[in-house]
Amino acid sequence: MNPNGTPLVNSSKATEGAGFQQALTQALRSVSDSQLKSDEMQRQVSLGNPTVSLEETMVAMQKSQIGFQATLQVRNRLVQAYSDIMNMSV
Repeated sequence: MNPNGTPLVNSSKATEGAGFQQALTQALRSVSDSQLKSDEMQRQVSLGNPTVSLEETMVAMQKSQIGFQATLQVRNRLVQAYSDIMNMSV
């Protein structure tokens, strides 16, 4: 703490880091929920549930697939950025 009682750490930077982590966690949870929903709809269609249509199930499957592919692309770019940073000479 400074002599006037304020913390030495810039709190806005800590908040930004937590914001990115929270956004990433929320995005991963959303993709997971989408996949679980699509799996449940597939199961209901295969059991012959008349309230679940094949068309809605196919759309849910495509949405979950697109979300998964986007997540993989983000992961690949994060890994590449990390590798690039680690390979920099100091």
